[in-house]
Amino acid sequence: MQAYFACGSIQREESCMSGSDPILSDVAKEVAAQRGVGALAEKMGIEILELSAERAVATMPVEGNTQPIGLLHGGAYLVLGETLGSFAANVWAHPDGHAVGIEISASHSKSATKGFVTGTATAISLGKTLTLHEIIVTNEAGERLSTVRITNLIRKSNSQAD
Repeated sequence: MQAYFACGSIQREESCMSGSDPILSDVAKEVAAQRGVGALAEKMGIEILELSAERAVATMPVEGNTQPIGLLHGGAYLVLGETLGSFAANVWAHPDGHAVGIEISASHSKSATKGFVTGTATAISLGKTLTLHEIIVTNEAGERLSTVRITNLIRKSNSQAD
């Protein structure tokens, strides 16, 4: 599996699943071109559909991301949430800084066994030093499966990540 930006100029070689261009702010396009989506997101098949500091949307297949009894792994929700929240925070921090995740939590309310899940990140707070995003993960029927919250620290670009 590989992660990519749906059907846009930043898309990798895979065929487009969503059938439409991703909705990316100008800053998001710049950040995505510079950094890509990351190796773990690629392995999990995450597809970015929309990206700005205020809102980010992505899908992830259940297949290949399950725990032994066939349910979507709880950690997969966190990977999807962190991918969206951190990417949105990096768009907010660009061009003078970058975001580093410092806290993440999730509450799972339902499980998924097939198809795709969709994560929608919404900014709760976009500050000078911290961002907070809430990510709602739903199944194809629109039912909430998990609620993820991530806090990112905004660091100056010349700072080293810990």
